[in-house]
Amino acid sequence: MTLSSSRSPVPVPLGFATTAAEVAREVDLSGRRAVVTGGSSGIGRETARALAGAGAEVTLAVRDTGAGRRAAEDIAASTGNEAVLVAPLDLSSPSSVSAFTNTWSGPLHILVGNAGVMATPRARTPQGWELQFATNHLGHFALTAGLHRPLAAAGGARIVCVSSSAHLLSPVVFDDLSFRFRPYDPQLAYAQSKTANVLFAVEATRRWAEQGITANAVNPGAVPTRLQRHVGDRMSTPPERRKTPQQGAATSTLLAVWPPLAGVGGRYFEDCAEAPTVDHRTADFHGVAGYALDPVNAERLWEESLRLLAAA
Repeated sequence: MTLSSSRSPVPVPLGFATTAAEVAREVDLSGRRAVVTGGSSGIGRETARALAGAGAEVTLAVRDTGAGRRAAEDIAASTGNEAVLVAPLDLSSPSSVSAFTNTWSGPLHILVGNAGVMATPRARTPQGWELQFATNHLGHFALTAGLHRPLAAAGGARIVCVSSSAHLLSPVVFDDLSFRFRPYDPQLAYAQSKTANVLFAVEATRRWAEQGITANAVNPGAVPTRLQRHVGDRMSTPPERRKTPQQGAATSTLLAVWPPLAGVGGRYFEDCAEAPTVDHRTADFHGVAGYALDPVNAERLWEESLRLLAAA
């Protein structure tokens, strides 16, 4: 399937309660290679499990390699696939990202940008970047750019950018990316970084689709994991709208493996379907904000990200 120029939704016969294993059940990924950032726990671990269960070689790119090894052993035991690897990666550190990309060899068919931090206390990287923007966006931007050649070599590579419904709380504020003027708000900083994840998918697809590389963004839903450790027990989503990690990993897995989505990029999915574009934040936080899909915003963010990384 070629890249669709239409904004009409892609029909997918799955939904809110679907699990990653159900998505990948009939898919054969033998001979394919995947990287999942933050694959040692939560939805990253379940996404990696689904990919490994379908036969892919999966590398867990993680900051804590001990936790990564334990996750790899668990995934290998549950799937029977021993090709579950672990590699160190600290997305907040440009040198760590470079070390990962410089040691990668061979094609890369699937890249799932799953790792992240949420609502952290005010903190900056040594480069002066706000920590959530640096980790959630800049780190994944540098990682993907560094893996561009392996992705192009795969022929039909897919990039999955794990965003959040929190993007509806803030656009990318280009004039103050690192909260040097605005009072720091951990939720708004997180929201800005999640909008950046969507914009990255839009621009990566525009730039690289002719090379067979497409990128999409995903809202995994409300999944209680260690990601919310700075939020405490303030998760506002009602229990009936929360997902298990297996359910939260379903949409990421869908974008990584679902055959009808081959060649489709620059979109935002939730509950295993393309989300509608909204012009205001709804009470249920569904949909994708128009500013997150805006091609002008997407190109501007790409160029600014290149500038920041070059300066570092």
